[in-house]
Amino acid sequence: MSMLLLQATQAIADAVQSAPKGAMDTPIKWLEWTGIHMSPWKIIGIVGTLMFGGRWLVQFIASKRHGKPVIPRLFWYMSIIGSLMTLSYFVFGKNDAVGILGNLFPAFTASYSLYLDIRHRGWKRDRASH
Repeated sequence: MSMLLLQATQAIADAVQSAPKGAMDTPIKWLEWTGIHMSPWKIIGIVGTLMFGGRWLVQFIASKRHGKPVIPRLFWYMSIIGSLMTLSYFVFGKNDAVGILGNLFPAFTASYSLYLDIRHRGWKRDRASH
């Protein structure tokens, strides 16, 4: 099963890599004076990584406020958005099967956890029900 998934992921990455380069792969001109060579895809990847990592700060603040471990709903939203942004960077920008696999599963897990949170607590949950 995992070998089949790896082969499918590599086939997607190979197909994307053979596609012609576009505006998303071209370095941003107004950043050239800084010595930073960054394409729009790289910005999407960096923002996604910051979003995915920043969710831990959200979880830390929520837990500190409640005096116990708490995972707020914003944690799941940041997980999904950050994972999908980073996944899109690895699929369309970097064409890296390792990055694709590393970000595909967190997106699925966070989506399922958000679904369970909404199902268990509803859309407008009580703050005291953590």
